Amino acid sequence: MKAAIYPGQGKAIIIEERPDPVPGPDDVLIRVHRCGICGTDLAMTKGGTWDYGSGSQFGHEYAGEIIEIGKRVEGFRVGERISVLPSLACGQCEACRGHGNNVLCQAKPGTAMLGFAEMARVPASAAIRLPSNLSTTDGALIEPLAISLYGIKFARIEPGDRVLVLGGGTVALYAIYWARRLGAGRIVAMSRSARRRDLALAMGADVFIPYGKDEIGNVREELKGAPQVVLECVGAEGMLSKSIMHAAQFGRVISLGFCTVPDSVIPATGSYKCVSIQFAVGYTIKEFLYIADQLDKGHADPKAIITREISLVNLPSMIEELRGPNDETKVHVQLS
Repeated sequence: MKAAIYPGQGKAIIIEERPDPVPGPDDVLIRVHRCGICGTDLAMTKGGTWDYGSGSQFGHEYAGEIIEIGKRVEGFRVGERISVLPSLACGQCEACRGHGNNVLCQAKPGTAMLGFAEMARVPASAAIRLPSNLSTTDGALIEPLAISLYGIKFARIEPGDRVLVLGGGTVALYAIYWARRLGAGRIVAMSRSARRRDLALAMGADVFIPYGKDEIGNVREELKGAPQVVLECVGAEGMLSKSIMHAAQFGRVISLGFCTVPDSVIPATGSYKCVSIQFAVGYTIKEFLYIADQLDKGHADPKAIITREISLVNLPSMIEELRGPNDETKVHVQLS
């Protein structure tokens, strides 16, 4: 099979011929149909502190069709379409037992981040069956949808809450999507560039506001008050401080941006407002199962964020293109 390989140390992605995987007794073998390119893929293939490592296969937003089943696997059959929970877990550590968050598993028993390949061997425990009404295109969006849903749970959104979403990327757009579904009142989307304004509105925002010197007043005017919930989905230096400045007294800031550099705040500013800050990463299988069951019942089509489909052979050049200025939102690699 063909698979994308990261050589390490920031070197360019290559496409290699690899032996076809063989399922173990507890695995399913899938033919991958779709895999989305994530900002994490860009960040962890540039040779920085956070890195996939030399010789890594990668790709974690994917779905496909089962073509072979391990001898101990029950409940799945050849031909079924699945999405994949890409982080595997031991089931025994505190993160697993107490929170069910595979991404935080301390034992790290392996990975199912194998989506940029024609085939993938996946533990059956990480396979999420897609209902007949969902396509593998839908299935490849479940992982990014789960990230936003898991984070938003910490916001404890109540009906009518005023919500500000910082950012215009996938996590931000899906944060808007879930905030609307979970009962938010007015939602303001705010980003540096207006190029994703229409997508933000389509996902459920009431208004889009660009960053600027009058942004705090503009947001409060549109929301009829300061935001009770601020969803920070940028992950860049200065965004936590911006979130606190916007938040209402006793407001809740949820950091989903996953910033990997120091980001200073003035504690007194947050203290004077009694603002709470919650960091979140990952998801549980509950989010995956819920999304697979509910995806077609929302107010908007999550597939609207897909701006381009490419072949696997074009992945290396697309990774480089996405590192610079571009007009893409979500790019899908179509493998079959």
